[in-house]
Amino acid sequence: MVDAVTVLAIALLVGAIVGAAVPMVPSGLLSLAGLGLYWWGSGFANLGVLTFAVLVSIAVVTALVEFFGGSMAAKAGGASWGTTAVAAVVGLVLMVVTGPLGLVAGLFGTVFALEFVRKGELEGSTRSAVYTTVGVFASTAVQVLLTASILFGFLVAVFLF
Repeated sequence: MVDAVTVLAIALLVGAIVGAAVPMVPSGLLSLAGLGLYWWGSGFANLGVLTFAVLVSIAVVTALVEFFGGSMAAKAGGASWGTTAVAAVVGLVLMVVTGPLGLVAGLFGTVFALEFVRKGELEGSTRSAVYTTVGVFASTAVQVLLTASILFGFLVAVFLF
């Protein structure tokens, strides 16, 4: 029999997968909430400590990728931390106003413009902007895969073992 806590935990874990593809929805934190709710609601018994620790570790990695993936890609492309910070703010504002396309355009345009002003190099500015944009998409893909693996591991641990 499946109880309400299990259903809510699964809903949070499924929401984390959806949230990984939707900007501004904290997929890693939703996974942590679902795992924590289930573990607490089951009296810390139905999910082994090792399984819980592994799934929580994956959720923490997901949250780190979510929060720092784009910034790390921008830095790898040669952008400064200042450019990365400004691009994040501009991207978020444009995303709220225009949706996901605004996020991508805002990140690319801001990184390109600020790096061009900072260095005066067309090629370097383009590379930084492309790295940042690709990094955001790669971060999203990694988040989807990690949150899906958390859900899969959770379902296996709870219903098969």
